[in-house]
Amino acid sequence: MTQPDESPDLELVTAALRADSADAAVYARVLTESLGESLPPGCVTIERDRSVSDRMRGRPGTVSKITVRLGERVMSLAVRAGQPSAEISREVRGVVLSRQPVAVQEWAAELARALVGFAEQNARTAEALRRLVTGS
Repeated sequence: MTQPDESPDLELVTAALRADSADAAVYARVLTESLGESLPPGCVTIERDRSVSDRMRGRPGTVSKITVRLGERVMSLAVRAGQPSAEISREVRGVVLSRQPVAVQEWAAELARALVGFAEQNARTAEALRRLVTGS
């Protein structure tokens, strides 16, 4: 991934996605910041839990769920009481055809595959993946 026109390497993207997966809250925040701002509108949905204190101080709250939609694949990562819960679904025209709970590592690998496939068709996503992998 040294050349700007190269497609992202699946192993590098997977490694970048797994880098912070040990701490579910940090992992959710990293994904929110890197994917939520980089992918086209509608691809990433972020749900947050806001306490009364968060609302009073104008804070956004903590990330409780991230859903990434790339084509028919819908990948969700929820964090409840510090415990991650990952799910991969197949959805066509708003109808969920299959839903499978998976381990966070498997979810990250599937997300990496989906992002690389999407990036091959979308230059903006490819640039976002380059920033995620290189940390810049």
